[in-house]
Amino acid sequence: MWSIQDVSAEELAKLFHHYRGALAHDFNCQSDEATSSSTWDRASQHERKLMVAAARLALLELATSPKPVSELVNEKRPYFATPGEADWGC
Repeated sequence: MWSIQDVSAEELAKLFHHYRGALAHDFNCQSDEATSSSTWDRASQHERKLMVAAARLALLELATSPKPVSELVNEKRPYFATPGEADWGC
């Protein structure tokens, strides 16, 4: 499994462009043929720059987002006893 740090914005943008074009027909999207069905190499320079910039922002946001609560609950913390194992004394 890849980490966010292993993915470049260009790779993510290229994949997003590919899947957007592949799925557009399934979702009845009325998009222009230049962006939905062309390959990455045939996309306009403007379109590629826009997609790379959006991918860069998405990766940055994902990398800086705090962990979901579900991950924090399951995370091992050496200074907390697991439920049922704490010694209670007065």
